Amino acid sequence: MNAAANKDSSQFRVLIPEDRLQARVSELGEQIRRDFGDRPITCICVLKGSFIFTADLVRAVGGAIETEFLGVSSYHGGTQTSGVVQITKDLTTTIEDKDVIVIEDIIDTGLTMHYLMEMLAVRKPRSLSVCTLLDKPANREVEMVADYVGFSIPDEFVVGYGLDLGERYRNLPHIAVYTP
Repeated sequence: MNAAANKDSSQFRVLIPEDRLQARVSELGEQIRRDFGDRPITCICVLKGSFIFTADLVRAVGGAIETEFLGVSSYHGGTQTSGVVQITKDLTTTIEDKDVIVIEDIIDTGLTMHYLMEMLAVRKPRSLSVCTLLDKPANREVEMVADYVGFSIPDEFVVGYGLDLGERYRNLPHIAVYTP
């Protein structure tokens, strides 16, 4: 645990250690590259939570990669999704006729990803896939199955490796369960 989180360490239980995260990201990268072959891939990083995962994943995928960023908010500082999706930053280039992978930190209720997939589909990509680091199927409110899943986790609030609570704890090198 780093110094920034040391004083709060009693609030954390490591769920996925750093070495397991890195190994799984490498596996996902290899699987994605195998599936897409030499074709260029446009990776859409869903901000802010997936920025660390995206950086590691695009290096693991290798080959021809374009990276775009899409700012989305649905938690608004709390520990439960509000169900209201707010786009805070849109794409800067077209995805028409491109192979696109949306890279997300966590799929919880499925509402945010369902909304994003509908919004992106009208932009006519050649293909549209989802890669999520974490999947929390116990909370699903809409049918949502990711094409690539890092880990399935229980219904607990997690932080670290990009995931936050009120903009804190993103810098933890592992995924930890947060208990207030």
